[in-house]
This record gives sequence, C-alpha cells and structure tokens, in this order.
Amino acid sequence: MHLPNLLQQRFAEALRSSDVLGGTTIDIESFASMIRPTADPRHGDYQANCAMPLSKQLGKNPREVAAQIVEALNVDDVCEVPEVAGPGFVNLTVKNEFLIGSLESMLGDARCSVDSAPGDRSIVIDFSSPNVAKPMHVGHIRSTVIGDALARTLRFLGYHVVTDNHLGDWGTQFGIIIYGYKHFGEAEVVDRDPVTELTNLYRLVNQLIEYRKALAAVDRLEAAIGEAQQFLQQAVAEAERADAKQEKKAKKAVKAAERRLAAARSELEATREKIDAVERDPEMMAKAQQHPRVDVAVLEETAKLHQDDPENIALWERFLPHCKDEINRIYDRLDVKFDHTLGESFYHSMLGDVVSKLQEVDLARDSDGAVCVFLPEFDAPMIVRKQDGAYLYATTDLATLQYRLEQFDPSEILYVVDTRQSEHFEKLFAVAHHFGLEDVKLVHVNFGTVLGEDGRPMKTRSGTLIGLESLLDDAVERARHVVCDPERLSGFDPPMDHAEQEMIAEVVGIGAIKFADLSHHRTSDYRFSLEKMVSLDGNTSAYVQYSFARTQKILENAEKCESDVIEMVNEHGMLLTHPAERNLAMMLIKLEEALLAVHKDYAPNQLVDYLLDTAKAYSKFNDNCHVLRAETPQIQATRLTLVTLCGRVLQLGLSLIGVDVVPRM
Repeated sequence: MHLPNLLQQRFAEALRSSDVLGGTTIDIESFASMIRPTADPRHGDYQANCAMPLSKQLGKNPREVAAQIVEALNVDDVCEVPEVAGPGFVNLTVKNEFLIGSLESMLGDARCSVDSAPGDRSIVIDFSSPNVAKPMHVGHIRSTVIGDALARTLRFLGYHVVTDNHLGDWGTQFGIIIYGYKHFGEAEVVDRDPVTELTNLYRLVNQLIEYRKALAAVDRLEAAIGEAQQFLQQAVAEAERADAKQEKKAKKAVKAAERRLAAARSELEATREKIDAVERDPEMMAKAQQHPRVDVAVLEETAKLHQDDPENIALWERFLPHCKDEINRIYDRLDVKFDHTLGESFYHSMLGDVVSKLQEVDLARDSDGAVCVFLPEFDAPMIVRKQDGAYLYATTDLATLQYRLEQFDPSEILYVVDTRQSEHFEKLFAVAHHFGLEDVKLVHVNFGTVLGEDGRPMKTRSGTLIGLESLLDDAVERARHVVCDPERLSGFDPPMDHAEQEMIAEVVGIGAIKFADLSHHRTSDYRFSLEKMVSLDGNTSAYVQYSFARTQKILENAEKCESDVIEMVNEHGMLLTHPAERNLAMMLIKLEEALLAVHKDYAPNQLVDYLLDTAKAYSKFNDNCHVLRAETPQIQATRLTLVTLCGRVLQLGLSLIGVDVVPRM
C-alpha cells in the first residue's frame, strides 16, 4: 500500500472535476503529488500543499483555492473531514477504520501489502567489483552493501534484477603477484597454502612499490609543506589587517590554510613511515636494493599478460581461482550473492572491436599515437587505447555496456561506484549516448568515504586501507561483548549456549557494519565507530534486531502464531484505543512508501530510517500498551496484530538491506 499515491489520485480527480482551474491548463499530476507526511501529528497524518502554488498561477486566494479543492475531494473512505489550515494547507487524518482494514490486509500476506511492479523491466546492478589479487579492504564495504541492498529491494518490488560483480581480474594487481611469484615465491609453499602465500607476495611487492613511490615523493611533499606554510603566514597577516567586515572571511581563510598545512604534514609523515618500514627491516631493505625497478617491472609483467604471454597467462590461470576463493569467503560471510561475476578478463577479446567501432562512427581518432574520444562537453579526451596498444578501463566499460545490453536487455544499469569516479562515468555515459546506446537509463550510484573516528579515511599506521575481514572480526567481537554479556544472559530461559551466542554475535556484528553504512545517505562520508554501531541504544541495527526479538518474546509468551492472531481478529475484530497503537499502525502501512523512496533516489538510507522509526514506535507501544493483560479480547487481538506485523515488517525490512534477525538477544 502506498497511501500518498492513493491520495494523489484523489486530489488529481478533485482538480479535474472542480471549478478551481477555471479552464486554465496546468500539469495536474505535479500539483496533486504535493502530499507529504505532517511534521506535527496534531495537524493530521498527511498534508497537501498544492493550494499555495496553484493560487499564484491562478491569481486567487490560496485558502479559497484550498477550500474549493476540499469541496471536490472524495476521501471519505480513507480520511476524516479534511481541514484547511494556515495559508492554504490541506491537513488529512487517516480514519482508524481505514488503518484497521489495512492491518487486516497485511495479516497473512508475506508482502505486507506491498504491490509488485510489472516484471518486464530489467535492472542491471554493477557493484562491489574488487581487484581480486589482493585482500578486500574497508573501501569495498560501501559498494558491496549499497549494491546488495538495492538489488534485494528492487527485486522485492518486482523488477527483474541482474547483479554483476565486475571483478578487477586482469590489471596491475596480477602483474604484482606474477612478479612476486617469479622473484620471491616458492612453488611448494604456494601450492600448500595458495591464498595466504599469494596475499603475502602481493603485500611484499606492493610495499616495495610504495617504498619507491615514497622516495620519489619526499622532495615534492617537503616543497608542498613550504608552500602551505607561506600560504598560512599570508592568511594570518591578512586576517590581522582585516576590518570588521572582512574578519569572518579572513578567519575562514586562516582555518583553510591550517588544514592545508596539516594535510601536507600528514601526507609527508605517512610517506616517511612507508620509507622507515622498509629501511629499518634489513631483509626488506635488501630486497628493495635488489629490485630498484620493481614498479616498472610490475607494469612490464602486466603488459606481457595482456599480450597473451604463455608463461604469464599460465600463472594467471593458476592463481585466479584461489584469489576468487578468498573474496568469495568474504561474500559468504556478508551473505552477498551475484548472478554474474564477469571480470575485466572476460571482455579482453572484445576491446579491439570497441575501438574499431568508435573509429568507424568518427567518435575516436588518433592523438600522439593513442586513440582518444573527444567530446565537446569535456575538456580532456577519454583515452580508449594507449600509445603502447594497452586498453583502459573506459574501453572495458564500453565493451561491458554493449554486452549487458545484448544479453540482459535492461531498462536501467546502475553503477555503484565511489564519487571519485564521477568524471569517468560522466564521460562513459556521454560516449554511450553518442555511440547509439541511449535507450537504457545509465546511473552512477555514487557514494562517499568511510572515515576513522579522527575524520580521516580509515587506514593502518603504514597508510594502507584496513582489511575488510579484520573489520568484520572486530565488529563480531564487539557484538559479543555487548549482546552476550554474562549479566544480560543470566536471565535467559532456557540458557543461551555457546553456539547460540556465537551465532548472535556474528549476526549482530555483521549487521551493525551494514546498517551503519546504509544509515547515511550514500553520497555522505561517515565516521566509523564500532562502539556506536553495536549499541543496543540509538540508531543501530542491534536496536532494530532487539525490537524484533521483543515481538517474538511477546508472541511466545502469548502462545500465539500469526494464524492464531487472524482467528482472534476474525472473532473479536480490532479497535485502536491508544495513540501509541495508532502511531505504530501508521508506521506499518508506510513500508511501501519507504521501499519506493529507496528506488527513487537509489538510497537505502530511506529504508533504514523507516526501520528505526518503526522500532521507536514499537518501543513506545510496548511501554504503554500491555498485550497479555489487555482490557478486552478485541483490544488484545488489535495489539497482537500490531506485534505480529511489526515483527514481520522489521524482519522483512532488515532482510532487504542484508541484515539478519535472531529470535532472542
């Protein structure tokens, strides 16, 4: 059920049938859609705001316009008598009888009265997409959980969803592993424990590469600090000379200069830490001296792989399955699945044709030995083939797009990739349009950065991104301390054994990371705090999971299942007698609104907000409305209905963002 859509239809009918418009031609649907939940429940449940903008267009008094609309409005089966308030708001209060009927429809319905979209629309979602030759890190969590939540939600809404993990299985990261194996690897050790050893080889070679980069960067960073110091001195001097009118702006300039200097010093400090980490380790320092061209040599190994060098192809085919096993283990733990995992290597044979087609339609031309696409809306070209014949991400993405259109015939393709890639996707979509691929809706579902509690991107002391598996382990351990505290568990009957405690810690810990990420609008950066994420209080998954567990405990104590509740309702009916009952009922019927809002903005935080608001409404209901000691069978049937449906809505909503529930915690 989507009540605002129903009200929108009624307002559109009223505008068509009344004398409000006086023959004026307007976009009726746009005005009829101006329906929002009220900020203050004293003003009803929903508010229509169309009278004010309409009055300006019609040259009439807004309250008179609102009154004319209300006179023609037919919502008697849904709402109490509409009220015109303020300058022309139309306040709408949903009838209790309508709420009760809606709750009755939800009972026994696994979809909770959420309509299903026509199944002929296909949506491809490209998400996660790690480089498989190295361990997944904190930077992969956002794309993975946002993409998974969108896939689950859109699939539930009735769309044919195709998920594709566009793995980085063909790039420099494999050049690193191949170089590492050739120079530092031992076949017996790799064969005995391939995942661990390949990871170690990647880290070793990457550390040597970062060491070389750090050595080359020191002079530049020291110069940047000098420039930042001069900039700060200049800003301070200007602030001292500023008059009262310029003082605020001058202080902001000083703060900006201080941040610039701090950032430059921090970058130099991290760079020197990379250098020190190698130079204070005699074994690593010896390797660094023996491999002074390691950064160039890795690129050469990568080029040989792309040129189908037999030795490198054989090593790639040998190592790739083990690398995939490693990331699949993380996906299994996150309960994230994909319909396809077509990596960059899958499209390698198609890239030459893509460049040829671009040239045939005059979209691409030679430029200093490279092949580039020049578009008038961009200053810089999009390179599709480098001077040395190597292809780029853009070429692969165009081949991928063509393949998806041919194989999946989608109406939409969503790319869940961080905001830093925005320019790349702007160019990709523009080229696709010129390339004759304009029939599909292409969306860059961009997202911000995971920050540490210090407000900086989460990294280890050595400057590398924190591993995702260690992050999950920390979350589970933190959850174990919070929800499996011996004092809390002492009251459980039957007692909670070790296996159940471990299961609950895993569910709550993993859920905490997903929920916390999705609770922020995807475009925002956010600070990562395990202590806050796993709390039973506040805006956390544990709070919602605990609310679900409370609903199950009440049903267990009442010795009722959903079929029993349906029988009670059929026998006694329902009656809303307390504001907390009504408030919870209103939240429960808004599930479809939340789900459609997720699709509209590709923003799972809309569903997270809904689940939190529903859990809070349930908490108030639980505090004020006793179920087992209800005054009458009718009131008890009502409250058991609310408990049953709240548990089901919370479980369903959490499942759509990839979070599990537990029966008790």
